[in-house]
Amino acid sequence: MAQLSAPARERTFWNRTIGVVRSIPPIYIVAILLFFAIGLRNPTFLEASGILNFLRRAAPLMILTAGQLLVIVSGGFDLSVGSLMSMMVIGGALMINNDPANTWWAILVLFLIGAGAGLVNGVIVAYLNVPSLIATLGMMLALRGAGLYWTGGAPRGYLTDNFRMFGRGWIENVPFVEQIPIAVVVLLVFSGIYIYLYNYTNLGRQMLAVGDNAQAARLGGVKVERIRIIAFVLSAISAVVAGILQGGFGGVNPEAGEGFELQAISAAVLGGAVLLGGRGSMAAAITGALALEALFTLLNLLGLPKPLRDAVQGLIIVGAVAYAAYTARRRQ
Repeated sequence: MAQLSAPARERTFWNRTIGVVRSIPPIYIVAILLFFAIGLRNPTFLEASGILNFLRRAAPLMILTAGQLLVIVSGGFDLSVGSLMSMMVIGGALMINNDPANTWWAILVLFLIGAGAGLVNGVIVAYLNVPSLIATLGMMLALRGAGLYWTGGAPRGYLTDNFRMFGRGWIENVPFVEQIPIAVVVLLVFSGIYIYLYNYTNLGRQMLAVGDNAQAARLGGVKVERIRIIAFVLSAISAVVAGILQGGFGGVNPEAGEGFELQAISAAVLGGAVLLGGRGSMAAAITGALALEALFTLLNLLGLPKPLRDAVQGLIIVGAVAYAAYTARRRQ
C-alpha cells in the first residue's frame, strides 16, 4: 500500500479539519462569540453565577423554541404560543387566588388548557386545511381576548411562592456551583425530552417527512394529520412550561408572553430550521434561542433601544425566508 507523502498527509489533515468545522452548525460559534462579547462589557457574566442567571432568564424562550421547531419542521407555524404564555400567567394567578394549596391543581388545569389549545390548532390545520399562519393567528387573538376578559383588562390575583419557585427558586448545596436555578433544571429536563423525541424516535422522523413532502409521507404510511396535531400539542405544552417559568420570574403580567412567538421562530431560524419545513436541528434551535437572548442582552448593555431588537428579529425572519426560497430554487 503506497504511503502518502508529507504534503499529501498535511493536505488530507487540513481537509478533514475543515470538513469537521463546516459540519458544526454556525449558531454554536455565534453563541460563543456573543457570550465573549457580553463578557467584555460585563466580566462577571462569564462567572458560573452569571451564566446560571442568564440561563434562568433564557429558559422560557429556549423551551418555547423547542416546541416551535416541531411545528416548523412539520411545515407550519404556531403564532398562538405567546398569548398562551400570557394566559398561563393570568389563569394561574386567578385560579390560585392567593392560596398555596391551589397551586398544584391549577398547574394541572393550565396544562389541560394548553393541550386543548394545541389540539384545536392541530385539528383546524390538519383536517380543515386552514393554513397554520391563519389558524394560529386566530387562536392568538382568541386567547388574548379571553385573557383580557378574564382579568377585566388589568392584572388580578397573586402568584404564590410555591408557583413562583419554578421561575426564581434555587436548589442549594449543588457541587461546584453551590446553587442552581430550578428554571435551569426544568430547561435541562425538557430540552432532553424534546431532543430525544426529535432525534431518536419515529415521531421526529415522521415530522421531518411531513414537512419535507406531506403527500410522499402519506404514501409512505405516515398519518400526516395525526403528526401535525401532535406537533401543535407539543408546541402548546412547551408554551405552558415557558409561561409558568415566565410568571415565576416576573410575576403577574397580562402581557408576559408578548412577542415570544416571533422570538421562538427567529431562534429556530437562527438554529438552521427551514421555514418551509422538512429540516432543522433541535439542539441548534435551542442554541439559537440562547444566542438570541444573548444578542438582546448585548444590545441592552450597549444602550441600544428595544425597537432595534424588533428590527433584528424581522431581518432574521426575512433573511431566512429569502435563503429558503433561494435554496429551493437551486435544488429545482
